[in-house]
Amino acid sequence: MNKLPIDKQIQIINLLVEGNSLRATSRIADVSINTVTKLLVSVGKACQDFHNEKVVNVSTKRIQCDEIWSFVYAKQKNLPEDKDGGDVWTWVGIDADTKLVVSWYVGNRNVAAAYEFMEDVASRLKNRVQLTTDGHHTYLDAVSDSFMGNVDFAQLIKIYGGETATEKRYSPAVCIGTKVNTIMGSPDPEHISTSYVERQNLTMRMSMRRFTRLTNGFSKKVENHCYAIALHFVYYNFCRIHKTLRVTPAMESGLTKDIWSIEDIVKLIK
Repeated sequence: MNKLPIDKQIQIINLLVEGNSLRATSRIADVSINTVTKLLVSVGKACQDFHNEKVVNVSTKRIQCDEIWSFVYAKQKNLPEDKDGGDVWTWVGIDADTKLVVSWYVGNRNVAAAYEFMEDVASRLKNRVQLTTDGHHTYLDAVSDSFMGNVDFAQLIKIYGGETATEKRYSPAVCIGTKVNTIMGSPDPEHISTSYVERQNLTMRMSMRRFTRLTNGFSKKVENHCYAIALHFVYYNFCRIHKTLRVTPAMESGLTKDIWSIEDIVKLIK
């Protein structure tokens, strides 16, 4: 990447974080798709390392968690036996107050993944928090073991209505009600919510082409999928000004005093 001018690297990364696919980025930036892919890999690795080093000892009161589906190479039912990929879930934990994405994990939607994700969430927090998740049963033991009981934990279970045949493919089911289950501690009923993390799901779909519904811009490799997600979250946390906060989530959380630029992300590459 040393041969690629920094202005060109900034342009490519800016195009990627604004939702362009690899091929669209290569056309707009007038570089080969291999150049775009290599830069994504380099900056993605750098962003993973940076997040692991920087987003620690986070002081917060409320964390919301959710999982968002995508696929790599092909959907599970169409995945060839000799290929890696299929259905992939991204677990996300967000600070409800500062909107900082504290943790994410890419993998399956099983017990092992829940443990990996919740252990990472717990390891990054400085104090006891109120935690809200959806009704996915794998959270129960994972939260209990990861936080060792030092958490106020509730699940918000959404109840969905039926769908018509014409709506089923393109529209999500309609939520007709919710049910709250207090699992551990004493969570404040007023703050049992997953609204902010679900809004982050929309931000991910808008900002990463591979998450767009009915897309052909999906990742071909799980590794590249993870690198794109790491780039997205570092950009979201440190560069993108939140409209309500009027600063970046990282600034609101006290992790930095300045708004980062794309060039700052480029400089993470070693």
